[in-house]
Amino acid sequence: MQFAMEDWWITDYQGYFNQTEATFTIEALEPTEVLALSLYHREKLCADMHKIEHFFRKKSNNGFVALQKRILSLLNSNAKERYEQFISQYPTLLQRLPKTLIASYLGVSRETLSRLSV
Repeated sequence: MQFAMEDWWITDYQGYFNQTEATFTIEALEPTEVLALSLYHREKLCADMHKIEHFFRKKSNNGFVALQKRILSLLNSNAKERYEQFISQYPTLLQRLPKTLIASYLGVSRETLSRLSV
């Protein structure tokens, strides 16, 4: 569904904000520092400190924009264009991720990814 680079945040927004069971599994592919903040404590921090509320809003907005761009890319771009967008957005991931994960992210087979990366 998405990749999170260093210093990025990732969560299951539906589960987090609706306080329901998660619909996504988040898997760390490399050593990762995991921080957890309950919705209750997040809301308390935001109510107490305007700068924290602003910080969370900016983080969330950036994440929503990235997901919207991804959806539009899947709907409007061909495989080659999605591959080029991936390289542009995540230039260091080509060497760090298994090709099967990249292919799945792009919505193509492993064989198609091999043809695109030539």
